[in-house]
Amino acid sequence: MKRSLLACAVACCSALNLSGCVLGPDFTSPKPHLPERWAPVASEAGHSASVESAVDPRWWDRFADTQLSALVREALDSSFDVQLAASRLEQSRALRRQIAADTVPSVEGDAGYSRSRNSQRGLTDPSGNSGKQAFNLWHGGLAISWEADLWGRVKRSVEAADASVQMAQEDRHGVQLLVIVQTAQDYIQLRGTQQALAVVQQNLEIARRSLELTRLQVKEGVATDLEVSEAAAQVSEIEARTAPLQQRIAQLINALSLLLAREPRALQQQLNVLADVPAYRADVPIGLPSELAQRRPDIRRAEAQLHAATASVGMAEADFYPRITLSGNLGFQALQLSDLGSWGSRSFAFGPGLSVPIFEGGRLQGALQLQEGRQQEAGITYQKTVLSAWHEVDDALVAYQANQRRRDSLQQAVMHSQHALDSVHQQYAQGTVDFLNVLTVQNTLLNNQAALVESTAQVSLSLVQVFGALGGGWQG
Repeated sequence: MKRSLLACAVACCSALNLSGCVLGPDFTSPKPHLPERWAPVASEAGHSASVESAVDPRWWDRFADTQLSALVREALDSSFDVQLAASRLEQSRALRRQIAADTVPSVEGDAGYSRSRNSQRGLTDPSGNSGKQAFNLWHGGLAISWEADLWGRVKRSVEAADASVQMAQEDRHGVQLLVIVQTAQDYIQLRGTQQALAVVQQNLEIARRSLELTRLQVKEGVATDLEVSEAAAQVSEIEARTAPLQQRIAQLINALSLLLAREPRALQQQLNVLADVPAYRADVPIGLPSELAQRRPDIRRAEAQLHAATASVGMAEADFYPRITLSGNLGFQALQLSDLGSWGSRSFAFGPGLSVPIFEGGRLQGALQLQEGRQQEAGITYQKTVLSAWHEVDDALVAYQANQRRRDSLQQAVMHSQHALDSVHQQYAQGTVDFLNVLTVQNTLLNNQAALVESTAQVSLSLVQVFGALGGGWQG
C-alpha cells in the first residue's frame, strides 16, 4: 500500500510536469553593437603598435618587472575587495540552491507521543471510554508536498537565480580586474614619483655646487652678492620640490599595502628603493571588438542582468494562472507503542489542492508591468554598457598613442636643454652672460626632466588603462 501511494504520487508529478508549459519570453543573448576593428595605434619608431592578436590574460607580466608581478599575485589572493566579492558569490549560489528546492517535492518526517484524558462531560476518547481513563497516543510518519509547475513559474525562478549567480560571478571578475589595474597603476606611479624625486635630488646637488662655486667667485671678486642670493634661492626652490614627492611616495606605498590587505608602511622597506618605471616594449595585443563582450565583466554582468529580468517576466505571467499543489501524509498511529508498526495502525491522506487568483485589484497586472519595465531597463543598460566600453577602449588607445608622442618630444626637449645648460655654463665662465641666464636654463632643464619622467610613467599608465578597458586580466 505504501509503495503504491508513492508510485501514484510520482506518476502524478511526472504527468503534471510533462503537460506543463513555460510562460514568458525566452532569453536570447543580445548582439553588441561594436566595430569590426579597433582604431589602430600607428607604428612609429620607438613606439609599441597595436596588433589584433588575443589579449594576454597576464599582461602585467609583459612589463618584465618581478616586483609588479608579485604585487598583483598577492593582491588577487589577499585583497579585501576580492574576498568580499567571493563571499557575495557564495551567498548568491546559496540563494539559488534555496530557490531550486521548489522543483522537487518536500518531505518531512514527524513522530510524537502524548498522554491525554478527555473530559467526562465532553467527547469520548479514542478507546471508547467516557473520559474516566487517561490514554497514550503514539504516532509517526511522513508529510509530502509539491507544487506542480504547470506554467513554468518555478523554472523561470531558477533561471533568474542562475542569472543572478552569473551576475555575482561577473562582479567578482570585475573586482579582480579593478584590483589588478589599481595595483599596476599605483606601482607605476610609485616608480615614476621615485624617479621624479631622483631628478630633483640630482638637480639639487648641482644647484648646491653652483652656490658654493658662486661664493668662491665672490671671494675672488668675479661674482656679486646678488648672484649668491640668486643661487641660494635656486637651492631653496629645488629643495621645496622634494617634500611633496616624498609625501606622494609614502601615500602610494600605503595604497599598495591596503590593496594587499596589509598594515600601513608594511611595504616601506620593500618598495622604498629607486627602480625604473616599468615599460612595455612589445606590440600591444588588443584583439577584436567582437571579443570584448566576452572579456569585459561589466558587459557580461549586464547580459546576465537582462537574462534575470527576462526570466522574471515569465514568473509574473505565471502568477495569473492557477496553482496546483499535491500533498499527502503516510504514517502510523497507535495507543500502544508495541502496536505502532502494525499494519492496522497505518494512516494516510493524499490529494491535490487548487489555488486560483480571482480578484487581485490589479496587483498581478502591476507586477507584470513592473517586470517588463525592468526588462526594458536592463536592455538599455546593456546597450549603454557596451557603448561605454567601446568609448573606454578608444579613449585608452588614443591616450596611449598621444603619451608616446609626448614622451618622444620631451626626450628631445631634455637633450636640447642639457646642451643649452652646457653652453650657458661656458658663456658664464667667459663672462658673456650673467648668472640669471644659468638659473633660467637650469630651471628649464629641471622642468623638462620632471615632465619626461612623468610622461614615461603616463605611457605605462595609459597602457594599463588599455588592458583594463579591454577586460583582460581576470581570466589569468
